[in-house]
Amino acid sequence: MPSTKTLPLVKDSERLESRLKEIPAVPGVYLMRDESDRILYVGKSKKLRNRVRSYFRESQSLSPRIAMMVQQVREIEFIATDTEAEALALEANLVKQHQPYFNVLLKDDKKYPYLCITWSEEYPRIFITRKRRAGSAKDRYYGPYVDTGALRSTLHLIKRIFPLRQRPQPLFKDRPCLNYDIGRCVGVCQGLTSPEEYRKIIQKVAMIFQGRTEELLDILEPQMEEAAENLNFETAARIRDQIKGLQSLSAGQKVSLPDDTVSRDAIALAADNQHACVQLFQIRAGQLVGRLGFMAEIPRQPPLANGGQELSQSLVKDGQELSQLSLSSPPGQEGERVGVEAGAILQRVLEEHYQNVESVEIPSEISVQYELPEGEILADWLSNRKGRKVTILTPQRQTKAELIEMVERNAEYELARMQRLSDRNSQAMEDLAEILDLPEVPRRIEGYDISHIQGSDAVASRVVFIDGLPANQHYRHYKIKNPEVKSGHSDDFASLAEVIGRRFRRKEAEGKSKNEDELSDLGEPQELSNFSSVSHTISDKPDLIMIDGGKGQLSAVVDVLREMNLLEELRVVSLAKQREEIFLPGESLPLPTNSEQAGVQLLRRVRDEAHRFAVSFHRDQRSQRMKRSRLDEIPGLGHHRQKQLLAHFRSIDYLRLATPEQLAEVSGIGPRLAQQIYDYFHP
Repeated sequence: MPSTKTLPLVKDSERLESRLKEIPAVPGVYLMRDESDRILYVGKSKKLRNRVRSYFRESQSLSPRIAMMVQQVREIEFIATDTEAEALALEANLVKQHQPYFNVLLKDDKKYPYLCITWSEEYPRIFITRKRRAGSAKDRYYGPYVDTGALRSTLHLIKRIFPLRQRPQPLFKDRPCLNYDIGRCVGVCQGLTSPEEYRKIIQKVAMIFQGRTEELLDILEPQMEEAAENLNFETAARIRDQIKGLQSLSAGQKVSLPDDTVSRDAIALAADNQHACVQLFQIRAGQLVGRLGFMAEIPRQPPLANGGQELSQSLVKDGQELSQLSLSSPPGQEGERVGVEAGAILQRVLEEHYQNVESVEIPSEISVQYELPEGEILADWLSNRKGRKVTILTPQRQTKAELIEMVERNAEYELARMQRLSDRNSQAMEDLAEILDLPEVPRRIEGYDISHIQGSDAVASRVVFIDGLPANQHYRHYKIKNPEVKSGHSDDFASLAEVIGRRFRRKEAEGKSKNEDELSDLGEPQELSNFSSVSHTISDKPDLIMIDGGKGQLSAVVDVLREMNLLEELRVVSLAKQREEIFLPGESLPLPTNSEQAGVQLLRRVRDEAHRFAVSFHRDQRSQRMKRSRLDEIPGLGHHRQKQLLAHFRSIDYLRLATPEQLAEVSGIGPRLAQQIYDYFHP
């Protein structure tokens, strides 16, 4: 493992140049590692040396996400391959194996939901989530789905068709619930079905989300006929109901291609100078079975002397970073340049999408809006994965061209919706800047709130809004450590002062690049908390701090910022709940504002989100404390054994109903301690 004292490569020019010279200009894969030897990023390139060097050029305009990654790179490894096709396959395997934090091509704004099947568990669960990062390599994600309502309706119908587990936790300890009695569940909570049999049911459900409904129907119909011939009418009736349900599920499709039996995906995009919206339609047996959506941000590029705009050639060529692409072009070359750049975007989207699907989900034909720059390489790679020929084409006429036009039209609708949302948020930020007399619009706003019940289980929250939208990846929870804040004695002023102090505490030593106090609460290694020591391109310095409260809360925060000599660098305001009044430091009266102004409404959204986030964490902490409080009174039952008991019995109520023999089955609980626990609940 590398030494933790090693400087980042970006700050050690001699070692960086030496390392770059070692990298050959051949096809291959590169891996970037941090000080703990964790893989931050895996990428591929036709010329490794050129691609890796582009990250460290001073003239290169990197996105904040990639710039943050570069600041953490301590070591670069590479694996040379014979061809770029081999590099593509190797990159897919390494990303799937290591799941690097920064291997996110498209913006992860938690906008579109995924459906997850937890194959890593003995009895897999099925649920909808907006967090794509897998807990296990065995878990499968399907999506992202554009229509959240349709996804929820589909899952609800599937749970009526197939006997799946309906609850995340069992309702009763020693018997199944009503869902088992009415045939909606197979008694997973009580182990009334084997994991093997239950997985067969889940496999059928997975086929639906893979777009293989017709294939599933072909499997179920012979099973129904066989069960009827064997006079097993109950099984035949159940399969018949499943077939009817699946047919009704596919009957509601809005798009149908007549006489089309080819499995096909169609992809197109719409873009402006800021955003690129990509839509991918999944066509199976002539019907639209899924519509996936992707999004990327495209920052404006500096103008060139000829009046056009610069294109990051190395990034486009290797397709590594969508946020660096610009769809603008010099006069006279618009059609050609836009086609090349859009084709590079579509190529990278398809590469990342098919890296995360099973081979049976890869269609036989992929229709694209623009010709892909490396379409043959991608087609060969997909053909090898699928085991059958995969064709990539750019249709120009008739039905397939009309399909691409429909996909593009949907992408334009989504882009227009995003533009309206962006305009609304821009107006709100401009209005807020005018209200508060800020020199620039507040692009990053941080909101803080405290939650407790008379001082007990006191916690704080930090939420972050970037460009008027919640940035969930930057949210933080804090446990209040002040010993004076306890049950029966609350102090919101001291709690806020503590949290702000921990958030903006300066480094104690030059080599300390992270706010360890905050990280100890939250376990987030990626965010660089000390903005005073980092480049402004990756700084997490807020443009505005919003405190939930009135003049008292604001004064407590101002005092701690003044002690840290940060009051001149940071703008801080408070928003009182009752009259939606905004207070500034040193002002006794609130600002004269209208609660319906766009800027005030933006502050209210930040305040309400901070309150929600704090209350949810407080409830969780209080629930955990209440679970432990009764068990703390039992002699000989330490914290570790308490956790084992709660993990086994799920709740205090189940634990109280357990017999001494059942208690003794828990690891670390012997017969004597089991009897003590039983006697405690049955005096």
